[in-house]
Amino acid sequence: MTIRVVLTVFIGMAGGLAVGSGFVAFLTVLGIIPRLMQLTKTMKYIRGYEWGVVAGAVGGGWFSLNHYSLHLPLFVAVIVGTGSGMFIGMLAAGLTEVLNVLPIMAKRIGIDEKIVILLMAIVLGKVMGSLFHWIYFVEL
Repeated sequence: MTIRVVLTVFIGMAGGLAVGSGFVAFLTVLGIIPRLMQLTKTMKYIRGYEWGVVAGAVGGGWFSLNHYSLHLPLFVAVIVGTGSGMFIGMLAAGLTEVLNVLPIMAKRIGIDEKIVILLMAIVLGKVMGSLFHWIYFVEL
């Protein structure tokens, strides 16, 4: 029982670290927030952007761990759905740029000849994480 708990904690922490690292990379390397501020000319609201990102990450983590159900009026659901769709669209656009970042990063840290191993590690990690989620958590 103790080994199972330790293994679960280790896998949870590793998953959180991977997701958190990806989120930080998304925000910093791709520069989504500075681009939004530049396009909307809202540089003076940088603290609001920072708190919005933090509140969104913490709130999203809390809601995903606690299985809450929100019963929203239709007009609020439309606003939330539109915001979610915009985020997913920016995420998809940002991820296309990540493919350009990986070869540059690999060259700078000296593993450019092993870029295939790096990509396979990312792919296999995603596959294993998805399998773990669907096999273990869906059964709960």
